[in-house]
Amino acid sequence: MFFELIRLQILKSFRSTSRAKSILTNIFLGFIILLLLSYVVIAGLFLQEIIKALSGEVDPLEILNGYLIFFFLTEFMYRYFLQSLPVVDLESLLHLPIGKRRIIHVLLLRSFISPINLIALLLFTPFAVQVILSEFGGIAMWGWLGAIVLSSWILHWFMLWFKQRFEDSTIGLLVVIAVLLLGAGSNYLGWFNLGEIMKPVFDYSIQSPLPLIGLVVLLGVSYWLCYQYHVQNAYLEDLAGGQEEVRTSGQTIGFFARFGLAGEMANLEWKLIVRHKKSRTYLMLSAFFLLYGLIFYTNPAYASETGISTIFIFVGVFITGIFMIQYGQLFLSWNSSSFDFFLNKKGGVEALIRGKYLLFISVSVICFLASVPYVYFGWQILMVHLATFLFNVGFLIHVIIYLALWKPKPMDLDKGAMFNYEGVGAAQWLMVIPMMVLPYLIYLPFSLLISDYAGLIALSVVGLIGIVAYKPLSKINIERVYKNQYEISSSFRQEL
Repeated sequence: MFFELIRLQILKSFRSTSRAKSILTNIFLGFIILLLLSYVVIAGLFLQEIIKALSGEVDPLEILNGYLIFFFLTEFMYRYFLQSLPVVDLESLLHLPIGKRRIIHVLLLRSFISPINLIALLLFTPFAVQVILSEFGGIAMWGWLGAIVLSSWILHWFMLWFKQRFEDSTIGLLVVIAVLLLGAGSNYLGWFNLGEIMKPVFDYSIQSPLPLIGLVVLLGVSYWLCYQYHVQNAYLEDLAGGQEEVRTSGQTIGFFARFGLAGEMANLEWKLIVRHKKSRTYLMLSAFFLLYGLIFYTNPAYASETGISTIFIFVGVFITGIFMIQYGQLFLSWNSSSFDFFLNKKGGVEALIRGKYLLFISVSVICFLASVPYVYFGWQILMVHLATFLFNVGFLIHVIIYLALWKPKPMDLDKGAMFNYEGVGAAQWLMVIPMMVLPYLIYLPFSLLISDYAGLIALSVVGLIGIVAYKPLSKINIERVYKNQYEISSSFRQEL
């Protein structure tokens, strides 16, 4: 039955009207995956030297065993955003005369065939050969390497259960943030050494097979729990009920009601974001990237004794406008399935676009307020965030929307965001250039000729001018949509 279902999947891909596009996309993704995995192998080959360079003459195996927990915390994070069960295939198979338990087994085994599950093996095998094999022998090497790989695979089955159980609620996001804070903050603040929890397991795996046997049992238990959960919830009505539950969570935001029809459109857009997987992922990533400043503001390499480091301008634009940048680059593609409705409604297109403007600005305000605690690193950081926030909502927002309206493409909102390039065209790739260049074209002349604070004032003034001229600037994008409405509508009707 496994091979029969694989055969049906192959037939489905060959019979698709977008087969050529899928082949090109898979070739491109395959190249990117091979490139990334090659980087992992290279990192593994030099892992011993990297540890020695960072820790001095301390035993690299002792150091690595103490910090392996942070590798698994990182793996927990990227599995949360990248890993998923092919639920669409599940919905298409449940009505067929095939045993449900057999279908679940097939889908779970298919999900295991993933490049993510090779990362631990490729990263730590060179280290095991270089260090453990020569000192402790082959049995010890396989015991230690097996303990790491099995721990990674246990995370695979745990994440399949975790995402199905909590992805559509705020609990999942809170757990991910808690894991991040617990992992990164405990050692940084000196609360406790999180690495000591798992270190004895990997130390003992070199001397005895007991940790390996225990992890094999735990792997079987994690698979069985994941399998049992999916069997108990693999009903079409349960899947539909779960989607309905998500829809009810998008409550109306009363503040938007003050802006008439545009406010109603902003409320609808917000409900769309909360309802669908891809847009919800963008929202969660925006919250996650609010921590982006910790990489730069705490790094002495970016400190400036004479004023404000120029890299902080990019960081400020990124933090205060991350949602607008990510979500706005696919401006109309989010509404590709219902675009004709807005065309046929009086004032519908104008209300849709102004509603998106309202939503982008509102979320940017929240991002700016959430970034205020960065004042801990200095008042100049708060001034950078204020200047870049004004620049974002007054000027950059119009540029992003203008570029996003260049030949927008359709996309399926129920698919995940990671490695999903539906709706992405040339404009989305080129959009990075003005986002990085425009703030510096305004900031640097004043910064170099007068002072850094004069550059911030220039950014703020440009942003305030854009806010005052909001109506004529937004009208440019509205008229552009009306001018190309039939071409856009025809593009959105193309099959994905």
